[in-house]
Amino acid sequence: MDLSDGGPEELPPPPPLPPDVVPIRAEEDVAEELPRNKPAKPKRLPKARPGLGKRGQTIQLLANHYKVSMRSSEDFFHHYHVNLKYEDDQPVVGKGIGRKVLDKLQHMYRSELANNEFAYDGEKSLFTIGALPQVHNEFTVVLEDIGRVGCRCSGGNSGSSPGGSDTKRVKRPYKTKIFKVELCFVAKIPTAAITQALRGQESENSLEALRVLDIILRQHSAKQGCLLLHQSFFHNNPRNFVDLKGGVVGCRGFHSSFRGTQSGLSLNIDVSTTMLVKPGPVIDFLLANQMVDHPNRIDWSKAKRALKNLRIKTTHANSEFKIFGLSEKKCNEQTFLLRRKDGDNGDINTVEITVHEYFVHNRGIELRYSDLPCINAGRRNRPTYFPVELCELVPLQRYTKDLSTLQRSSLVEKSRQMPHERMSILNDALKRTNYDSDPMVKACGISIARHFTQIEGRVLPAPKLKAGNGEEFFPRNGRWNLSKKKLIRTCSVNKWAVVNFSAECDVHGLVRDLKRIATEMGIKIEYPYCDVIEESPSARRAPASRRVDEMFAKINSHPPGDPKFLLCLLPVRKNCEIYGPWKRKCLVECGIFTQCLAPPRKINDQYLINVLLKINAKLGGLNTLLQCELSPAPAVLPIVGKLPTIILGMYVSHGQPGQSDRPSNAAVVNSREWPLISKYRATVHTQSPKLEMLSSLFKPWGKDDGLIRESLIDFYTSSGNRKPEQIIIFRDGVSESQFTQVINIELEQIIEACKFLDETWEPKYTVIVAQKNHHTRFFQTGCPDNVPPGTVVDKEVCHPKNFDFYMCAHAGMIGTSRPTHYHVLHDEIGFTADELQEFVHSLSYVYQRSTTAISVVAPIMYAHLAAAQVGTFVKFEDMSAGSIPVPELPRLHENVRSSMFFC
Repeated sequence: MDLSDGGPEELPPPPPLPPDVVPIRAEEDVAEELPRNKPAKPKRLPKARPGLGKRGQTIQLLANHYKVSMRSSEDFFHHYHVNLKYEDDQPVVGKGIGRKVLDKLQHMYRSELANNEFAYDGEKSLFTIGALPQVHNEFTVVLEDIGRVGCRCSGGNSGSSPGGSDTKRVKRPYKTKIFKVELCFVAKIPTAAITQALRGQESENSLEALRVLDIILRQHSAKQGCLLLHQSFFHNNPRNFVDLKGGVVGCRGFHSSFRGTQSGLSLNIDVSTTMLVKPGPVIDFLLANQMVDHPNRIDWSKAKRALKNLRIKTTHANSEFKIFGLSEKKCNEQTFLLRRKDGDNGDINTVEITVHEYFVHNRGIELRYSDLPCINAGRRNRPTYFPVELCELVPLQRYTKDLSTLQRSSLVEKSRQMPHERMSILNDALKRTNYDSDPMVKACGISIARHFTQIEGRVLPAPKLKAGNGEEFFPRNGRWNLSKKKLIRTCSVNKWAVVNFSAECDVHGLVRDLKRIATEMGIKIEYPYCDVIEESPSARRAPASRRVDEMFAKINSHPPGDPKFLLCLLPVRKNCEIYGPWKRKCLVECGIFTQCLAPPRKINDQYLINVLLKINAKLGGLNTLLQCELSPAPAVLPIVGKLPTIILGMYVSHGQPGQSDRPSNAAVVNSREWPLISKYRATVHTQSPKLEMLSSLFKPWGKDDGLIRESLIDFYTSSGNRKPEQIIIFRDGVSESQFTQVINIELEQIIEACKFLDETWEPKYTVIVAQKNHHTRFFQTGCPDNVPPGTVVDKEVCHPKNFDFYMCAHAGMIGTSRPTHYHVLHDEIGFTADELQEFVHSLSYVYQRSTTAISVVAPIMYAHLAAAQVGTFVKFEDMSAGSIPVPELPRLHENVRSSMFFC
């Protein structure tokens, strides 16, 4: 395949290698040696702010931060460890019990607690403003609970002997439980530590003090009956529910947390959404979940998995239980041993009876579905049975399994709000929470403002882009149009074919229009060397891997065989089961470039332009560049353009909900062909499930030396044998609590990888974390639209001391724009605020897959794409979280290894 510059404009070659530059050792020259022992280095801390940015047009904004004032005092938070035990000294392990016990304790022992209000985290920590009378406090708390009424037996089968311990639970309207509560003093936390945090003087005390304030909010919402998820709260209000079908509802709640900012302490409130099991009769849930119209069609093996650990309420006794499983037999066949008194002499008789007979004859309840299994709300060796039709799912239970494509798109569509709608919802949420009435809030002397914080932002101008034939243009509103424009470096598409996995469209018309648009864009594309290769109808029910193998057998039967590019038409737009096996076959086994698409019913020119942008990038072309990338002395990127600089994007993807035991995929992408910052290469490795830190950046002890070594060698060979003198690392997917790990663990691995390649090499490093998963939003004053693309904020709502800023580079067309929060953890290069903000803004315009500015820098977006695509190569369904070792991902074929295959 011809991957040379086939477009209308040649890019300049990389600058020559100076004589004093020592080359990086080639792959075969690197010795298998372990890193030398070195003295421990002092822990790095996040970078302090070098100053505020000044470039751009100022704009007045509102942020969803409410200013908080706190009474200045010499008070302390007193931290106590909570130990809950039953009367027999067994520990309390059930969730939710602790809050009930502590609420009753405060009511019963107010004077013994010195009338102190407290904040309880629901687990092991309790905080008070004043000290409790004793360092070690012990209390006894009595709770009244509703007794169980069900069909209970210890053996779980009908053959239990009458002399055993099988008994029916005696019906009692209430029963009491006695708890022992120990409150042991741990530490004092000065409330003045919050003031220190606002000055940027963070310490363990300041972080703990802010945590106490967040616990106060959680406790306040728990008392209102909310579902608590981290710092998000969800009320049982049908107005907040949207039906996603399948027995699942989306629930709108709100996030609430205290933040230390440049303008002082603020309360950040934002809309939050989660998925819940639809409350109501269990049978209705199962019918919706399995999309069947009658209980007789329910698959009970699937039902058992769907119901496990959900909480139910029985309609006949108004009691709550947790589902353990289902009975092995139907309701009219499942028996248990019932002990009852003989009416004449008072003797205890044991009789075997079915669950159906018990409820119909002993409880006088009519049952419609006696041929269905029962709900088991007991334990493995001591089941408690209830007819399924007498059970209802209680509200506010999380749905933790993966959503279908339709459910996910429905959730996104129904949960978005335009800026003015979101502002109204947030102001209403603050009023309804009524934090000011909380006793602990009053005890802390906290007062919360009623209005959004007004701030000043700046709008950076869009960078100038360059297309083919020397054409230069400025994007407008974060967008540009490549119709009738030539691409700056184009590929040649020859010896290619179209394969069709049952997609229904005019394939010949698609190929004709694709070739027409490609010619207009400067892409040299021939007609396919054979007619469309159609999948056999008989193969459509076969497993995906077999369908792919049979399709390749057909491909190889067409002379001359071994195509260089395949256009693959899929019948399903998203989550098609063929996608992963097809990509693996092409990219791993055969080294063939491929583009998959599920054609819509109506194909327009813009759709084909988007397809060709991906094809051109995969085959070695470049669609557009920043004008400054080709300038002899870059004006916009002076720091990056004057010295060889590699840009890395790093990300770790984890299993979807319900698949958390699958291995995680760590991806690193690197820029190549310096001084370009628009072209990248990716490497992906697997690592242990749920592990957030990249574990394979540097591995000198095996055949694979790690992700960074591959990236450095690729940059070196593609950039005129130049070693990067500057390394800029963009990291995504980590929280603020993990920042020190990024700069003290991951950065250290990168430094060791560089030293391993060349001991005398000492590049400068800059580490930047990009966060999308945060709750700060910006709104234009007096305008219902989203903030304009290029909006940057580094005042008022940012960190009091550290170098961070918010960037909204894209044009938000639907819903409310979410800015990306960039944190500079380490900076040896020495960026000023303006230089870094313009650099980050520019990197949002080099994404080769689209004609819009994107919301996060392109290296991170590419790392997401690479991790997701390579992750489809391997099936992990049979893996357990304890499987060792984690299976390695297959290595890409050498033909495609250095390409932008992920585009």
